[in-house]
Amino acid sequence: MQLTLLKGKLHMASVTQAELWYDGSCAIDADLIKLAGLREFEQIDIYNVSNGERFTTYVIQAEAGSRTISLNGAAARKAQVGDRIIIAAYGQMDEAEAKDFKPSLVYLNEDNSVERINQSIPVQVA
Repeated sequence: MQLTLLKGKLHMASVTQAELWYDGSCAIDADLIKLAGLREFEQIDIYNVSNGERFTTYVIQAEAGSRTISLNGAAARKAQVGDRIIIAAYGQMDEAEAKDFKPSLVYLNEDNSVERINQSIPVQVA
């Protein structure tokens, strides 16, 4: 059986640009792409914490160190500059691979600087 698991995410990224007439995608600072274990042209899901929108697009690179998170094309209609979003990528693996797999979880500050990096999420307490 194949399982779909969270592979990597950028948690609480701030949208820095929304470019309606640019090729549809999400431009992400190349350093952040690497930290989250993402790849250029990889499919991603974006969850807009500010307005509840959820949509799928793909990764393109923005300049390393720029802290850019730009929603382009139709995705530009799903968020405004300053919105906080979660960018998530998933991978398929069999049960043996999944047993020891750890995702790359990158938590960002409001300016898209890295707050912390983890490989697990604490158990939610009621």
